[in-house]
Amino acid sequence: MASMGTRGIAGGLAAVAAVEKGLPLKRLKRLAGLGLSFTEVDEVAVPARTVKHRKSRGEPLSAQESDRVLRIERLVGQAEELFGEREKALRWLRRSGGGLGGRTRLSLLKTESGGRAVEQMLIRIADGIYS
Repeated sequence: MASMGTRGIAGGLAAVAAVEKGLPLKRLKRLAGLGLSFTEVDEVAVPARTVKHRKSRGEPLSAQESDRVLRIERLVGQAEELFGEREKALRWLRRSGGGLGGRTRLSLLKTESGGRAVEQMLIRIADGIYS
């Protein structure tokens, strides 16, 4: 049990270091591989114009962009685990739910606080609390 915690901490610190350094632009392909459309990546993760700019300069993603990409990857994975398949997870993320002011759950992943709200929704569903 303690070793799992140690791995979790080490993995978390590795993610922090990767975010601080900036993820490579090719990491955005993972989002497409998860089923996000070009438009969704543009709107939620990193705008296409920014990607083009960074690519022309040979720059990685910024820390903020890298953090956003990891948040999206993590929460798509959590939704997939909960719903049992990626398509169901993506349908859920793309829908707007009660109390979201017409926004989709996916759109909330732009910010850390939005990501936490989506994560709490997933936890509540896993616990059988749907309201």
